[in-house]
Amino acid sequence: MKAAAKISRRILILIHSLGLSCLGGAIFLQILVFMDILQHGYFMAVENNPAILTFEIALTFFALIYFIYMYQRFIRSIK
Repeated sequence: MKAAAKISRRILILIHSLGLSCLGGAIFLQILVFMDILQHGYFMAVENNPAILTFEIALTFFALIYFIYMYQRFIRSIK
């Protein structure tokens, strides 16, 4: 039973690490986009590789689900 708990904890740490990395990357990307908008007045991004585009969309959905999970967990912890 202890081994299963240890594996479960490692998976939880892995999910939190990936989720926080996605959220941090999203914040950094937004800063870059807004800086570009301030400098040029517009922002245009084009991705032609469907594999990269699919991976980016999957990471975006994961980050959204993770953000909702963390938000609910935070709200429920407030008494």
